[in-house]
Amino acid sequence: MPSTEPTHSLPAPDVIWPVAGPPVTRPDAALIAALRGVSSATASALLHRLGVRQTFIQGPVPLQPNQRIIGPALTLQFMPQREDIASGAGQEYVEKRTALWAVLEEVQRGDVLVVQANGDRYTGCLGEMLVTYFKGRGGAGIIIDGCVRDGPRLGAIDLPIWARGYTPNYASQAGLFPWGYNVPIACANVLVLAGDIIIADLDGSVVVPARLAPLLVQEANAHEDWESFSRMRLAEGRPLQHYYPLDDLGQRDYQQWRAAHGDEEQP
Repeated sequence: MPSTEPTHSLPAPDVIWPVAGPPVTRPDAALIAALRGVSSATASALLHRLGVRQTFIQGPVPLQPNQRIIGPALTLQFMPQREDIASGAGQEYVEKRTALWAVLEEVQRGDVLVVQANGDRYTGCLGEMLVTYFKGRGGAGIIIDGCVRDGPRLGAIDLPIWARGYTPNYASQAGLFPWGYNVPIACANVLVLAGDIIIADLDGSVVVPARLAPLLVQEANAHEDWESFSRMRLAEGRPLQHYYPLDDLGQRDYQQWRAAHGDEEQP
């Protein structure tokens, strides 16, 4: 009877990993500060108006309530395992030579780690120890299109995390492998580049292209101004059809209000 055992061992892989992207160019701190008052809903709506439609990272949700993050993105890419190149053999000791460990050494204060995990519900992309280190380096939060592990202990760390849920499995135990860092990724089918700005709150996570962020600040300030005015008028019982959004009548009222009040106060 023919043997089913392999006749040859697999050769060493000729792929150099982790795959590393170029050095990250982070936005100016003043620009990040100017966006702190912008919600994910406002950012998504204004970017859509500017013609950038695919910015909402659908799927990951905040694992704890009442959390919010904003900061520049570092990216981490998980890819499917293939035994001739990379597998889970060796477990955490192998992971030390992968993009998972490498990206954590890049973290600076205020960074947001964004992880492509292809919606996988089985792989635990990060757990208690690595999240502890991420926070210790000053990381602001994590967005994962997949799952994390060590749920009870992650809650005690109190780091904002958006994910699809929890799993008991560590990263290389399952079908994915940490492949590249600070490379372009698809997080829930949304393109994220290292250095983009992430705004995340209860409504979800939104990617702000770094080069559009100054324009978004201008648009958001104007949007917040007229929306605050509309909110005031609606609270007074004024007609919805005139005041949200502002029609011609509402616009005239708004301009008159601005002329009368200037920058003295916000409604």
